[in-house]
Amino acid sequence: MKIIDMHCDTLHELNKHRDKRLRQNDLMIDLEKMGKSDYLCQNFGIYTNLQSQYDALDHVMDCIDLFYNEIEANSDLIAPARNKADIVENFHNGKMSGMLTLEEGDVIHEDLAILRNYYRLGVRMIALSHNLENNLTSPHTTHKGLSEFGRAYVQEMERIGMIIDVSHMSDECFYDVLEMTTKPFVASHSNARTITNNSRNMSDDMIVKLAERGGVMGINFYAPFLNSRASTSRVQDMVKHILYIKDLAGIDCIGLGTDFDGIDCKLELKHAGEMKKLESALRNAGLTEKEVEKIFYKNVLRVYEKVLG
Repeated sequence: MKIIDMHCDTLHELNKHRDKRLRQNDLMIDLEKMGKSDYLCQNFGIYTNLQSQYDALDHVMDCIDLFYNEIEANSDLIAPARNKADIVENFHNGKMSGMLTLEEGDVIHEDLAILRNYYRLGVRMIALSHNLENNLTSPHTTHKGLSEFGRAYVQEMERIGMIIDVSHMSDECFYDVLEMTTKPFVASHSNARTITNNSRNMSDDMIVKLAERGGVMGINFYAPFLNSRASTSRVQDMVKHILYIKDLAGIDCIGLGTDFDGIDCKLELKHAGEMKKLESALRNAGLTEKEVEKIFYKNVLRVYEKVLG
C-alpha cells in the first residue's frame, strides 16, 4: 500500500543533530523505514520557532539546503517533488518523493516576494501559524482570524499554487480561509474534535466544510489528539477517528499526517516502517482496499493534482 504523509518534523531533527542522516537514523522517519512501508511521498515540514533567537528566514534557508543535500546524497532512493507529475515520474523511476512544506508561515519578513521565492525553491504547502500568534494569523488557542497581511498572504498562495494548511490555526482562521479561497486546502495533521476535545482538532462543521471544498485532513498520531485519556498513541484510536470522519463527511477527506519526529508520546505504531499496522487495523474494521488506498495516498494526491498541477 503506497503512502503519502502530509507532515513530519524530521528535517527539524536532522537540522538540530547534524550527525544524523536521512538514509538511516534512530528517528521515526528515515529512508529505510519509509521503503519498508512502501512510501510514495513524504512531506518534510520546516518548523520555525518564532521565539528563537535565530533569524527565521535564515533558518528556513538552512533547512531547505539540508533537504536538497540529503536528497542528492540519497538520489538512488528519493527525489524531490513539486506536483503530482513529479511524484508519478519518481515512482516510475523506482524512487520515493520528498516534498518541502513549512510549519510556520511568518518567515518572510512581511515580503510576499520571499513567499514566491520559497515556491521557486520547491515549497508547496504552508501552515500559516504554529502555536504562536504571528503577523498572519493566530493559533488554535485564540479566537482571532486572519490579519490584513494574512489575507494578502493567503491570496498569493492560492494564486501561485501553494497548498494552504490550516492545522494549528484558530477556528476563525479556518473560516476566513474557507471564505476567501476557491481551491481545496488541507489540515495536514489534525483529528476530529468530537472524538477528542482538543482545540488542535477540527469541529464537525469544519470537517464537513473541508470535505465540501475537496480538501483533506491528515490523521495525527499524537496521543493527546487521539484520546485525551491515553498516554500512548494507539492504532485503535486512529481507526476510531477515521471511521467517525468517514461517517460524517465521507472517505474522500481523510489522509495521513503522522507528525512523526514532532511528537513525544509513547507509540504503538513506533515509526514509518510500521505503517502496515494501521492498514491491517483499517481492513479489520471493515474498510475496503479502495477506501484504505484513498486514506493512505489517493486523496492527498488528488489535492496535489488540483492545486499544484
